[in-house]
Amino acid sequence: MSTATENGTGGNRSSEKTYKKTTSSALKGAIQLGIGYTVGNLTSKPDRDVLMQDFYVVESVFLPSEGSNLTPAHHYPDFRFKTYAPLAFRYFRDLFGIKPDDYLYSLVNEPLIELVNPGASGSLFYLTSDDEFIIKTVQHKEAKFLQRLLPGYYMNLNQNPRTLLPKFYGLYCIQSGGINIRLVVMNNVLPRSVKMHYKYDLKGSTYKRRASRKEREKACPTYKDLDFQDMHEEGLYFDAETYNNLMKTLQRDCRVLESFKIMDYSLLLGVHVLDHREGGEQGQAGGDGRRPVAQRVLYSTAMESIQGDGKAAEALTTDDTMGGIPARTHKDEKLLIYLGIIDILQSYRFIKKLEHSWKALVYDGDSVSVHRPGFYASRFLKFMSTRVFRKTQPIRFSPSKRTRTSIPALKSCSQEILSSQADERNEEDRRDRLVGARSLASLDGQGTQNKSLTDQHLYDKLSGPDDVASSSTFTLEDSAICLTSEQSTMDVDMDRDDGSVLDVYLVGSFILGYSCLNID
Repeated sequence: MSTATENGTGGNRSSEKTYKKTTSSALKGAIQLGIGYTVGNLTSKPDRDVLMQDFYVVESVFLPSEGSNLTPAHHYPDFRFKTYAPLAFRYFRDLFGIKPDDYLYSLVNEPLIELVNPGASGSLFYLTSDDEFIIKTVQHKEAKFLQRLLPGYYMNLNQNPRTLLPKFYGLYCIQSGGINIRLVVMNNVLPRSVKMHYKYDLKGSTYKRRASRKEREKACPTYKDLDFQDMHEEGLYFDAETYNNLMKTLQRDCRVLESFKIMDYSLLLGVHVLDHREGGEQGQAGGDGRRPVAQRVLYSTAMESIQGDGKAAEALTTDDTMGGIPARTHKDEKLLIYLGIIDILQSYRFIKKLEHSWKALVYDGDSVSVHRPGFYASRFLKFMSTRVFRKTQPIRFSPSKRTRTSIPALKSCSQEILSSQADERNEEDRRDRLVGARSLASLDGQGTQNKSLTDQHLYDKLSGPDDVASSSTFTLEDSAICLTSEQSTMDVDMDRDDGSVLDVYLVGSFILGYSCLNID
């Protein structure tokens, strides 16, 4: 296994990391020289369709320290630089909108930034100064697997360039002193311009999926599945459209990985809390403190990777989000999420089968990381859709029990108001009739007999043959009219209606009686 160590010199405190007995500075210089030569030489070749044999082509060039007719001189040890499938990777770069000049400028023009190894693989990671590309050292078996993967990878990118799978832009090898150092150029998932308050490596398994004490002591530790459940017990909430796009993308990518018999991959998840912005914060900027510019590569940001067609690329990445996906916690904290699937160069071969069989005998076979590709994909998706990502439920109006019971109460209240107003009107009518009756009583004695006849006539009108269930008495005493009506078979509303009809009838009778008195 390749290792990386730090060697001190004398009493000096300065140290430089080495990889396979090659210093980091020499390795970075060889990378930039080799890529600069091969990409520049590739521009002279005409564009054409990618053929099947293009995936297996390997180009090699020797770069001596003193230089040659084709290569420049340098102060590094002599080395040979190999480029795998140059035409196929040129097509991949064109698909993501990477021009040869921009690719060279990012990788060659500025010094590479070395990153702290986030995993236990012992690989070295270099980041370009514009935040666009990651260069990672890979093992021989991983490089060979990527070569075999290229035809299917080509087909998948043609069908769907929007994916959370790694975007591979180049595969190279440096040979120096009998040592082979293989490199792969990929997209950068976590931009340095945004400070990641939390960073997770999630697999969907639980066996030994907790960050070690040494990892927790780092300035920016990488936590694991059990840590996520402890720190974000309720998960991360997205709106319905974003959640559906995210899960659809993950399902499609996992289906592709399962078809290639790939397992043990991870979801690299970076969480930026918007409420934790410090003044003058430069995020994770490099030593010069400059804020990197927004990423220019198509479909490279998290938001672009999950958006469907028809979305303008310019509208996806803004200064506020820097390509992140807006999310919230259960406490309504605003977040930006950056994510991508990593470590996909692990196939379920004989060694992995033995590893799973041995761990299944000692531990729960379904909880260990290494598993069959089909089961691994199902467990991965279930964990992401139920524990990590949640969908915000839309607020729907549902009348509560209290609201529903208040409607009859409101109706009853309105009926009481209307009934009180009707009672007031009836009271006024009675007073008017009383005044009219007193006016009749003030007539001279000449009309007394006629008045008695009129009263008897009114009584006969009111006491008809149909009035069996009710009794009505109409008397004129002490210059007043007393009307008593009793009905046992009518409800309250019918009483009110009958009373109104009776009032109208009485008024008409009074007018008729008064006319009769005048005639007499």
